[in-house]
Amino acid sequence: MNFKDYVASVEDFPKKGIIFRDITPLIRDAKAFKACIEKISEYGKKQGATVVIGPEARGFIFGTPVAYNLGLGFSPVRKPGKLPREVESEAYDLEYGSNTLCLLKDAIKPGDKVLIVDDLLATGGTVKATCKLVEKLGGSVCGIACPIELPALKGREVLKGYDVFTLMEYEGD
Repeated sequence: MNFKDYVASVEDFPKKGIIFRDITPLIRDAKAFKACIEKISEYGKKQGATVVIGPEARGFIFGTPVAYNLGLGFSPVRKPGKLPREVESEAYDLEYGSNTLCLLKDAIKPGDKVLIVDDLLATGGTVKATCKLVEKLGGSVCGIACPIELPALKGREVLKGYDVFTLMEYEGD
């Protein structure tokens, strides 16, 4: 299946000069979405994942069905103030500013092999912060899976040393 057939490219969104890769057609099409989830699940199984996590919000869309497919639990990675109990936090820099991600302290147990699932790998900042959260809690990142990768933004370089799996690439940013 050519997954690119199910991704809409929206020019000048969210600002001029950006091409937004919209995954809503992919998740709307039952066969394409199922095939995408199956491919990521196969990767997670091969990596020996024991837990799946995903950053908000689109990481939830792909990570939850992957966890279900693998018979594993899922934990959300959220922005500050969105999780109701004690969290571990990780701040990271963006192109213009910074952000913080949070994960419940009991989401990862020492020795867990964590599969991180998000929708798109661009600069790698969000996923790298998510990796740091996993490691702070005693888990190890067994793999990172994203349906889409933008190689020009060099996310793999930021994630050097981690195993990264993607289904499609778009040149440019």
